[in-house]
Amino acid sequence: MAAEHLLPGPPPSLADFGLEAGGKGTERGSGSSKPTGSSRGPRMAKFLSQDQINEYKECFSLYDKQQRGKIKATDLMVAMRCLGASPTPGEVQRHLQTHGIDGNGELDFSTFLTIMHMQIKQEDPKKEILLAMLMADKEKKGYIMASDLRSKLMSLGEKLTHKEVDDLFREADIEPNGKVKYDEFIHKITLPGRDY
Repeated sequence: MAAEHLLPGPPPSLADFGLEAGGKGTERGSGSSKPTGSSRGPRMAKFLSQDQINEYKECFSLYDKQQRGKIKATDLMVAMRCLGASPTPGEVQRHLQTHGIDGNGELDFSTFLTIMHMQIKQEDPKKEILLAMLMADKEKKGYIMASDLRSKLMSLGEKLTHKEVDDLFREADIEPNGKVKYDEFIHKITLPGRDY
C-alpha cells in the first residue's frame, strides 16, 4: 500500500521533500512533543519535519543520561537504530570521524541530527534520484531525457558509476536515449522493502 500515494498528480515540487518520518520499526512514543526550541541545525530544518526532530530529540534524551544535552559516542549506533536507521559499525565510525569525535567522546543534539540526516539520505537514494530528476526538469513536464538523468546520477550525491546507472535503467525498463517519466521511474524502483 505504501506506493499508493506515490506521485499521482502533478509533478512534485522541491517543497515535497522533507524526509518522511516512519520507516522501519519507528513507533512514536506518547512522550514529550514539546518544541525543541531552536533546533540548532538550521540546515537540517529544511530536511526534517518538526515531528521528526521531536522524535529524534526524544530518543536522544533516552541516552542523555545526565541530561547534559550530550550522548556518548558508544551509544550512537543504538540511538540511530532506535529511530529506524540501519548504520553499520563502519558507517558509525565514519560519521564520528567526520565530526572529529573519537570513540570515547560525546556528541550534542545538532551533531546527532546531522548524522541522522546523512544516514537517512544515504539509505534512501530514491529521494536523491527524484530530486535530481526534478532539478533537471526545469519546465515541469513530468519527464526528463534519459541522458540528462544519467549525467545527474553520475554527478550528484553518491555519484553512481556508468554500470550502476545501466543496471538501474535496465531494472526500470528505460531506453538509454528515451524519455523518463519520473512518477513511473520512481514507482518501478521503489517496490516496498521487505520487513525483516
